[in-house]
Amino acid sequence: MAETTVAEMADTNPAAEDMDLETSPAQNIDEAQNGDATAKRAREEEDAEESGGDGAAKKAKVEEKSAEEQRLEKLGEGENGTGRVSLGPKSFGSAVEMFDYFYKLLHCWPTDLNINKYEYLVLLDLLKKGHSEPDKKIGGGIRAFQVQFHPLYRSRCYFLVREDGASDDFSFRKCVDHILPLPENMKAHGDANKALGGGKGGGGRGSWRGRGRGRGRN
Repeated sequence: MAETTVAEMADTNPAAEDMDLETSPAQNIDEAQNGDATAKRAREEEDAEESGGDGAAKKAKVEEKSAEEQRLEKLGEGENGTGRVSLGPKSFGSAVEMFDYFYKLLHCWPTDLNINKYEYLVLLDLLKKGHSEPDKKIGGGIRAFQVQFHPLYRSRCYFLVREDGASDDFSFRKCVDHILPLPENMKAHGDANKALGGGKGGGGRGSWRGRGRGRGRN
């Protein structure tokens, strides 16, 4: 009887071993599938983090742009996306066009006479957008603009007359150059004022380019 029991136990053990062998591959497949899903989630999370990192890097790069670069980009595109820059009711397509407008007005308008409303608005916007210290220059408000002979440079110059009656000169050339950079031979150079012997207020385009009338003014 004991031998029979041992024999039976011996017969049943192989079956049990066979069952273990049969279930092990299934378990391995489940584990492999679970491992693949975990790895996939990890890859997706890494991709999301990299995507977010790239976005943050791009944002930081944009924020690194200086105010001057942003200003130049805006002016280069034009205020209304047309490639032109507006000053009051008038628009300009280039620095030279803008310079020519103010130069001709300076030499055509009678001295000591208030400039009309249209040009007043253009000159006011020129100061606001082009002067290095517009608030200080404008002060409590501008009553009028005039063309006067500058007592020091002895040439025509734009003057503003404030509400309190005080007057002050300013360089339209520097304002234009700040809004849209002028060609090098038309820029304001302080040393050029020393070469002005006085009395040379007129002349054609060939005489005013590079001579620096009004360049020493702010």
